Formats: sequence, structure tokens, C-alpha cells
Amino acid sequence: MAQCTDRVIGKILAGWRYDISGLAPEMRGDYEAHLAECELCHSRQRLHRGIDIGLMALASISMFVFLLAYGVIRHFKPSHAFLLEIGALGGFLLSMLLWLLVAVATPAPLVVKDVALFGARRGLEKLPEEIRDRIPEELKLKISGQS
Repeated sequence: MAQCTDRVIGKILAGWRYDISGLAPEMRGDYEAHLAECELCHSRQRLHRGIDIGLMALASISMFVFLLAYGVIRHFKPSHAFLLEIGALGGFLLSMLLWLLVAVATPAPLVVKDVALFGARRGLEKLPEEIRDRIPEELKLKISGQS
């Protein structure tokens, strides 16, 4: 197994769950450089972001399933339907709360935003020149990350 190239910075990053998104840009330099050169810390950062995004996806699926259950209960009106509806709505609300907690407590939304911007940049580069010229300049700046 690979070893961390700078154990002090590696331990600091591990304590923060490899999240440097909340740091001021001038303080991020050493940590970004370490993540770029240290394969162990970089792979752990990817693992943590994968877990965060997986939790958000699981909570989203759970919300959908509880809403679907609520709709099925409303449609078929079984005995004790009111209790089942309350349970389905409670499950939906709990799933939504968990989704919000993960979204607030982790940098997962920033990771998803960065991936979307990267995809938009690649798509913009592949467009023919005549179509690319029609895109408003402020949108091009947002996609390029300069705005």
C-alpha cells in the first residue's frame, strides 16, 4: 500500500475528511499540491466524495420510493390507509432531512457542480463555431469558470 508523502498534511486532511472547499483560496495551495502529488490522499479524497454522493443518491431514491408508496396507498385505499400515508410521508420527510444534512455537511454538491461545469466546457468545445458564436458571452464566462 502506498504511503503518504507528507504525513503531517495527510493527517490534517484526514481530520477534515479531505475537504478543503471551505478554506480560503490562499490557504488551499499546500493542500491542493499535496493532493496532486500524494496518490494515497487523492484516492481517499475520491472515496470520501464517492460516499457523500452515494448517500445523496440513496436518499433521493428513498424519497422517490416513499412518494411512490404514498401514491399507491392513496390510489388503492387499503384498511388503515391513514396510518400508512402518515408512515410514507414521514419516511419521505426523513429522507429529505438526511439528503439536506449530507448536502450541507459535505462538499458533494460542489463536486457535482464541478463535474457539470467540466462536462459543459467539453460540450462547448465540441460545438461547431457558428453555434458557439450564438451563445451569450456571460454564459461562456460562467462555463469557463471566470465568472
